[in-house]
Formats: sequence, structure tokens, C-alpha cells
Amino acid sequence: MQRVLVPVSLDAPPPVVPEGAVRQWRGQAMGTTWSVSAVVRAGHDDDGVAGGIGTVLDRIIAEMSNWSESSDLSRFNRAAADRWVTLPADAFTVLQAALQLARDSGGAYDPSAGPLVDLWGFGPGGERAAVPTPDEVARVRERCGWQRIEIDAARHRVRQPGGTSLDLCAIAKGFAVDAVSRHLAETGLAHHLVEIGGELRGKGLKPDGMPWWVELETPPGNDASARRTLVALLGLSVATSGDYRRYFEADGRRYAHTIDPRTGYPAAHALASVTVLHRDCMMADALSTALTVLGPLAALAFAQRHALAARLLVRTPDGFDELTTPAFDAMLS
Repeated sequence: MQRVLVPVSLDAPPPVVPEGAVRQWRGQAMGTTWSVSAVVRAGHDDDGVAGGIGTVLDRIIAEMSNWSESSDLSRFNRAAADRWVTLPADAFTVLQAALQLARDSGGAYDPSAGPLVDLWGFGPGGERAAVPTPDEVARVRERCGWQRIEIDAARHRVRQPGGTSLDLCAIAKGFAVDAVSRHLAETGLAHHLVEIGGELRGKGLKPDGMPWWVELETPPGNDASARRTLVALLGLSVATSGDYRRYFEADGRRYAHTIDPRTGYPAAHALASVTVLHRDCMMADALSTALTVLGPLAALAFAQRHALAARLLVRTPDGFDELTTPAFDAMLS
């Protein structure tokens, strides 16, 4: 069995069915893999496509990666207290979006939680086998807090309050998907599907007139819904966060990589997976993280309040229960 989701509305008239053939490119960047499928017309010089994609991704890493010591973000993280640091336009745009979501979610998503991510072994500092002590968590939390981040929008500047370490990993990957999509469109490849680490954006159609169909990700062993869920990514993006992706085990307990900045500890509830469909992959990426932190009921309420198309899979003794929003249900065809 399967069900399908299609966009309720389009920003523009449906695209003309393209002529040409689908080509694929693959690579590695941002600590994960990427893939691109695009419709290429006969005679199109596509030899430099992979190189162009790599250039886009390298630029984003150089601006926003806290895993790269030479990035603009790392430069901010090392800055002295009260120092203003100018960021490139794209990095500043991503930070603004991150801070707005932090405000909207009551801190469930917080780009200043980098020190906590490191403390739990999920950041550049490397893995750990032991659980941090409550005192360690309390000390590190003092360095966090999105409210401490002051920005100067006119000059694209950010003030380092002292000891703050920004981490944009939960939003930059989605931004990268959007950026690659824009690059492809600008270079004549208007009909394409972009995927980076499981986050996707589709634009245009395939030569057979069909949209780019993708299957929604589900946790391993998900038997609660035997049916597959396919979505038509026609000017649409999809991102999924799950507690099964990265974790470590200590004393018989599993600690997932999604940290709740409000407590300093990994999110601990029955919400196993969150999928968000959004026009912008940047927002789908960040929103899926925020909803994962919020937990089943609060996440559902937040998603409904903000008219998000979202699916939540909740662990039960018998498998998984599915919670969906009205915006998600409206796409069912």
C-alpha cells in the first residue's frame, strides 16, 4: 500500500514538460553525501555541473561550518567578548532565520547551543563514552542562550557576548540544498532534484511529465504504517529529523544527538521522527529539529499554529503512532 502527497498550491503556473534526459551527479560535502538529478537538454555543456555544485558547497562550508577552524562562523566563535564580527551575507541570513525560529519556538531550537552539542560528543570536539555530570551541563549552559546574541542587520554584524559558540548545522544543510537548487536554475538546469544528507528539494518536472517523487523517511523497524508515503516535490522541500540517526549508549541508556537547549540534555521523549514539508529546505531542516525537541504534543500544537505540513512518528509499546497536521493532510491525494 502507498499514499501520495501533492502540493496544494504552486507559486507559479505548472512548468512546461522539459525536453532532454535525466543526468545524475554525486559527491561528498558537509560531513555527508549529496546527489543531484537534473534534466539536461541535448547540447548542454554539463561537464562542469559537479564542479559548480562543489563550489557552492565549499563556499557555504567556508562561511557557516563550525567544524572548519577557518570558517567565518568559527572566527566569530573564537572572538573576544564584546567583539563585533561581520559575517558574509548568506551566513548572516541563515543566522537571522535561526534566531527567529529560536524566538518562535521558545528556545527549543537555539543556534547558540554549540557548547552543549560539543559537551555531549556530537560536535567538532569528538565523541564521548561517558555522560556529562550535572555540574558540567550547568556550567556549559551558562555560555548558551539565543537571547545573548545581538545582531546589527544593517552591517551584517554579530556581537560575541563572551564564550558563545554558534552551531548552524541544523539549518545550514537545508540552506545548502536551496543554494544548490538556485545555482542549477541559474545555469540552465531548471528541472532538478537536490539531496544533501537526506534533505531534499525538487523543482520542475521530469521528461515524462512527472514530478520528482520521493519517499518519506521512517525510523528503522517502523511497522505501524506498512504503506509507503510518496511526495511530489514540485517546488517543495522535505526534511526529516530522527533520534535514530546519531546517538551513543552509556549505562544501558541511549542518548540521541538532538540536544534540548532548554535543559542541556538530549531530548528524551517518545517522538522518534519528524518530517516537515516546506517551500524552503532551510526552514524544513530547522523546523524538523525544533519539533523534535518540543516532543509529540507541543510539536503538534506548534506545527498546527504555524500551519506547517508535518508528520510525527511516536514510539509506543506496539510500534509507532502517526500524528499529522491539517496542512499535511490537505496534501493527501
